[in-house]
Amino acid sequence: MVIDAVIFDMDGVLVESETYWYLSRIEYARARGKQWTEADQREAMGRSTIGWAQVMKNHLDLTESVDDIIIEMKQRVIAHYEERLPTRPGALEAVQRVASKYRVGLASGSPTEIIQRVMELTRLDQVFEVMVFGDTIPNGKPAPDIYLEALRRMGATAENSVGIEDSANGVRSLHAAGMKIIATPSPDFPLPPEVLTLADAHLSSLEDLTLALLDKLNV
Repeated sequence: MVIDAVIFDMDGVLVESETYWYLSRIEYARARGKQWTEADQREAMGRSTIGWAQVMKNHLDLTESVDDIIIEMKQRVIAHYEERLPTRPGALEAVQRVASKYRVGLASGSPTEIIQRVMELTRLDQVFEVMVFGDTIPNGKPAPDIYLEALRRMGATAENSVGIEDSANGVRSLHAAGMKIIATPSPDFPLPPEVLTLADAHLSSLEDLTLALLDKLNV
């Protein structure tokens, strides 16, 4: 194939944000005398804004509305980002490297405000051709909708495009969209074997995301 587009997820791929999301959810639950577990976190990872907020509401048996959960969680996560933005090693360079040869886009399930702030801090908003925000897409990952929308905006075909994801829901989303998949899970949240089998390549670091690797998929 000739690669039409390479589309990146953000949380867990470009920034080690899952740790901050996990910490923020633990803090949120603790403030209410409840406990947020690693299993809860895995269920929430990679979903749309409304999707992960609903997971929190259900798992923590909350009386707060989904909207109120989203508002407080965004405040908590942004506060952590402002203290220190945890970019993954080689992530920013990887985007620039890929963009030197291929068209690149972003498809993130995070809320718009958080994506925009990360893009401003990293200046990747000047690199990505399109950015699709999770809270603008009704059906979040693992549904393929956010990737299909990114492809639509770029005029790219799924079978000729590559997605880069860290979470199980994200990999399943790419699989459902019919795209080539590069899995690059965070060391703190490894993917189960049955999810890894869906991927065309598995990287432990974005430093290994080379043009040579993409060229191997470009056949």
